[in-house]
Amino acid sequence: MKNSASVFFDEMQIQADGSGVRDIYAAYDSWLKSVPHQQLNSKRQEAELLFRRVGITFNVYGDDDGAERLIPFDVLPRILDAKEWSRLSAGAIQRVRALNMFLHDIYHGQEIIQAGIVPASLLANAQYRPEMFGVDVPNQIYAHIAGIDLVRTSESQFYVLEDNLRTPSGVSYMLEDRKMMMRLFPELFRRYSVAPVDHYPQVLLKNLRAVAQAGVHEPTVVVLTPGAYNSAYFEHAFLAQQMGVELVEGSDLFVRNNTVYMRTTQGPQKIDVIYRRIDDDYLDPLVFNADSMLGVPGLLSVYRNGGVTLANAVGTGVADDKATYIHVPAMIKFYLGETPLLENVPTYELSKAEDLAYTLAHLPELVVKEVQGSGGYGMLVGPAASKKELVDFKQRIVANPANYIAQPTLALSTCPTLVEAGIAPRHVDLRPFVLSGKTVTLVPGALCRVAMKEGSLVVNSSQGGGTKDTWVLQELLNDSVDTRAAASSIEEGAVC
Repeated sequence: MKNSASVFFDEMQIQADGSGVRDIYAAYDSWLKSVPHQQLNSKRQEAELLFRRVGITFNVYGDDDGAERLIPFDVLPRILDAKEWSRLSAGAIQRVRALNMFLHDIYHGQEIIQAGIVPASLLANAQYRPEMFGVDVPNQIYAHIAGIDLVRTSESQFYVLEDNLRTPSGVSYMLEDRKMMMRLFPELFRRYSVAPVDHYPQVLLKNLRAVAQAGVHEPTVVVLTPGAYNSAYFEHAFLAQQMGVELVEGSDLFVRNNTVYMRTTQGPQKIDVIYRRIDDDYLDPLVFNADSMLGVPGLLSVYRNGGVTLANAVGTGVADDKATYIHVPAMIKFYLGETPLLENVPTYELSKAEDLAYTLAHLPELVVKEVQGSGGYGMLVGPAASKKELVDFKQRIVANPANYIAQPTLALSTCPTLVEAGIAPRHVDLRPFVLSGKTVTLVPGALCRVAMKEGSLVVNSSQGGGTKDTWVLQELLNDSVDTRAAASSIEEGAVC
């Protein structure tokens, strides 16, 4: 296995020369050594063909050719043990609980601002929606679905890279990657007891029903999509189909008498919960973007009056802004009285003169991000930047320092990945999806994104990144243990 010496933590290899393998990967390594490289390549091509057939593609906005692309799928899984997952899931749940309390607070009493824990300037954020001030949402839940991006730098150290609370995407890849692995490599699931993730849509639906308005006993849930040209349309359709609910566009809905209805062949049907995959700006042309053809006129009025639940709530975007991210550890202490279980990446606020001066002096060593940027856009990776890129980005920072944060270039962990030259380490991150309803939970799995380019630290699909199946182990099975019963149940699941 190709694995050059480096400062990066390799999640599979103990020694850089490949002479030692961590216990959790031992059974997998034994299997991998018996499989010809050509066979793995054949499996990868089979996966690509199957993904293309079912339409798992995405569009890159601004691409000249406008072509739909497949996100590269790596056939080598990432493996986490039960203890690691327990710690990560507890930290992600803690974080989402605090963020939901923060969102309720800034749209009500604003106690955390009065206490001086977070600055009032956060309310000037473009994602803060004054229209939501004083609005009570069911169970005080704003972020019903949250994606928490995690990166690893050592055996025991994980950091939160960012929070995604508006319309987090990628869960369909978590589910489809698992189906694909079970189809391609059923023999692997005889060696490991991998926790299932296929119940995610049912957990999501249960949580969405739990946040319907009081008095609604059999709530009707729909998924609201911008339409087939949206980059994540496959996921919208997939989740609607998996939950057994209708996938609708704005034109399928209308408002009457403080109620949202869906047009059907049997007449109007009342809608109670909308899992919306449309940004705030396009939800209601009467309130936000008047030119929007994607939303529902009058929707916000019904929402504010308690006639329908929106998931995620309007105005959640202020909580996943990178300027807010800095303060999440303090939120956990303020609202929960707890010590954060997961650390933030050390972050410089460029609105502060001292942090700005340090960043400008050390730009080649840092990663600089726009506070409202996403998808790997609007950022500078200092160690990989050219002199011209550094000069140009420095000018952008000086022109508007408050629009940026800076962070050290983390030594992201690597996982073995199948590339053209063979098997080589590539950098990865992890996005577990936290669901909030009557309780806050997450299924034992996550979207694992992998930077397919050698040396790249950018894992976003829009920047050429791929995905891996994430295995959370219920237990590590010894080869001597009879695993036929477990393998049988897994193979049955793979047929579905």
